[in-house]
Amino acid sequence: MATLGDIGVAAGINLLSAVVFFLAFAILRLQPFNDRVYFPKWYLKGLRSSPSGSGAFVRKFVNLDFRSYLRFLHWMPEALKMPEPELIEHAGLDSAVYLRIYLIGLKIFVPIAFLAWAVLVPVNYTNKTLELQLKNVTSSDIDKLSISNIRRGSDRLWTHIVVAYAFTFWTFYVLLKEYETVAAMRLQFLASEKRRPDQFTVLVRNVPPDPDESVSESVEHFFLVNHPDTYLTHQAVCNANKLAKLVKKRKSKQNWLDYYQLKYSRNSAKRPFMKTGFLGLRGEKVDAIDHHISEIEKLSKEIAEERERVKKDPKCIMPAAFVSFKSRWGAAVCAQTQQSRNPTLWLTEWASEPRDVYWQNLAIPYVSLAVRRLIMAVAFFFLTFFFMIPIASVQALASIEGLEKAAPFLKPLIEIKFIKSVIQGFLPGIVLKLFLIFLPTILMIMSKFEGFTSISSLERRSATRYYLFNLVNVFLGSVIAGSALEQLNTFVKQSANEIPKTIGVAVPMRATFFITYIMVDGWAGIAAEILMLKPLIIYHLKNFFLVKTEKDREEAMDPGSLGFNTGEPRIQLYFLLGMVYATITPVLLPFIIVFFGLAYVVFRHQIINVYNQEYESAAAFWPDVHGRIIIALLISQITLIGLLSTMQAAQSTPFLIALAVLTIWFYRFCKARYEPAFVRYPLQEAMMKDTLERAREPNLNLKPYLHNAYVHPVFKEEDDDDGDDFMFKSENESVLVPTKRQSRRNTPVPSRISGASSPSLPEAVPEHSEP
Repeated sequence: MATLGDIGVAAGINLLSAVVFFLAFAILRLQPFNDRVYFPKWYLKGLRSSPSGSGAFVRKFVNLDFRSYLRFLHWMPEALKMPEPELIEHAGLDSAVYLRIYLIGLKIFVPIAFLAWAVLVPVNYTNKTLELQLKNVTSSDIDKLSISNIRRGSDRLWTHIVVAYAFTFWTFYVLLKEYETVAAMRLQFLASEKRRPDQFTVLVRNVPPDPDESVSESVEHFFLVNHPDTYLTHQAVCNANKLAKLVKKRKSKQNWLDYYQLKYSRNSAKRPFMKTGFLGLRGEKVDAIDHHISEIEKLSKEIAEERERVKKDPKCIMPAAFVSFKSRWGAAVCAQTQQSRNPTLWLTEWASEPRDVYWQNLAIPYVSLAVRRLIMAVAFFFLTFFFMIPIASVQALASIEGLEKAAPFLKPLIEIKFIKSVIQGFLPGIVLKLFLIFLPTILMIMSKFEGFTSISSLERRSATRYYLFNLVNVFLGSVIAGSALEQLNTFVKQSANEIPKTIGVAVPMRATFFITYIMVDGWAGIAAEILMLKPLIIYHLKNFFLVKTEKDREEAMDPGSLGFNTGEPRIQLYFLLGMVYATITPVLLPFIIVFFGLAYVVFRHQIINVYNQEYESAAAFWPDVHGRIIIALLISQITLIGLLSTMQAAQSTPFLIALAVLTIWFYRFCKARYEPAFVRYPLQEAMMKDTLERAREPNLNLKPYLHNAYVHPVFKEEDDDDGDDFMFKSENESVLVPTKRQSRRNTPVPSRISGASSPSLPEAVPEHSEP
């Protein structure tokens, strides 16, 4: 088992690595040639230009102002200066609220840590149970500061119950205030937000087939009849996935062409050649520039043919459409009500903003979504539980005993005190981190297969699964498997009725592993985040091989984004560890506090200077964040119940059960009180915003603004003049619109689909038409 000295060595190593990363960042960010890597957000906003180093040639690449190096930590106070309202204006509400998750961690755990160290640590340490009564159980110095050092049946266990109540009520208070604050921020953000297409648009899915009309005509007719006063226009969804792949392939070929042309321009005496086979290692040797020009011409022809096919082939039109309305109120009514007596048809939901739409999944038939999600649920179950086997095996190998057994010849080296400390305090966390490196990509692929239609929903789904995976494998797997493997020898030799007692003491002993994991994944991981080594290397490779113009240099920047699908589950794991071990092993809490404080400063800097969010969901993820913290609180209470029951303190169980019931009630209260603000848009707010907009712009015509907002990106590059004359008509102009259905009357509102006459009833016309 790791001792306090081992943990100290590991902490020193991780702290040293973090300091090295921060120093490297402080130096690299000052160099002119790295400016676009560490400040890309300002370049994208047009508020920063490349440093124009004057004088010596070297100044264009190296910062020779030595005074700036003395202020290498100046970025930290600078990151904290920007006030929250300005941060919301600069980076969006999603980014500002994401930072509040780290603040919640500090608000919850700093007071808890003070209380735990003032009350629980002295109560635990002054007992000698591990030294006197349980000599047959593997323990460490850290375990003497935990509840494991309390004698079974001791009255001191009531201290832990009272403190658990204090922790729970404090967490309730912080979560309630934060939920209230974030809900108010969301409503204020929506009320003050500038006009966006998604405010007026809903996504309609599962449009029923009609033998007489196309999908576009059917959608238009349905909404002209059922939303006659608010319907404005629509855009049918087409399956352009093949076209998008061709466009992407052509862009890749163009990048290679740029590379070879740039290479040739630098050395015109030698024409570049390449092989056309696998990875350019085999096949016919050809002129690289001519080959790529030919390939691009061929792809351009295929793209033109595919574009025409998508436009003309009815099979490419999906039974879905983006429908836009004249007002936010009209869109809110449509998005939040049932459209048909059959609840499986004409399904409506708020449309994501155009940059948030995941266009590939719009081509998936709605009827197949349930089957896809069932398949992925089963796949995720097996992924989660079968992954536990290699994690447990490697974790066992990453211990002193495991290494000595697997490689006996290394025993003399392993027994060296420093090496032993490094292995016990550093290796297990590194191994687990490496095992999880490909997991986010796997989970994102699974979410895409399920058919979610926005990037934000894909990330939230992946985050949920990542959290569950961490809960089962990283937390439960490490606790159960680790403790069981360490105590296996004891279990074999003792009677069966003693095993639960040994488990009750052994579970808190995994705190040493989680401390090392927090240092590896948290401290060093956050420091590596700000260094941005991967984007730095990629940018300079692109800048050297591909960049010819300022536009190319801008495209070479990769500011990235917050990565909610990976960042938030990691935060939640630390919430879980803090909640569970707060009453069991309080020595873990300072390590978590350091993580939250460091992460808050680092990510605030990244949000201000680097990250360029792909979308804005107005903090729609907050109910998930709140719910997972509540789950962590419940797990901590259940863990304490199980632990105390093994320590002959069963009489305390009713008090902890009452606490768990109270926690569930608190969650239901918050869900009923605040969650509606995140899933529905109040009609009162919509009407108020519409009224103010009409007062400021009485002649506003939304059609030019909305009619192309949800066109598939592969079509936006070509000029589409179809229907433009009509689109710029006044939205209040009334036109007779017939339907091809023989059993229905004319629809007396504007249409750009059909202008043919119809033998339908004339008495429907005067009601809505102008005199």
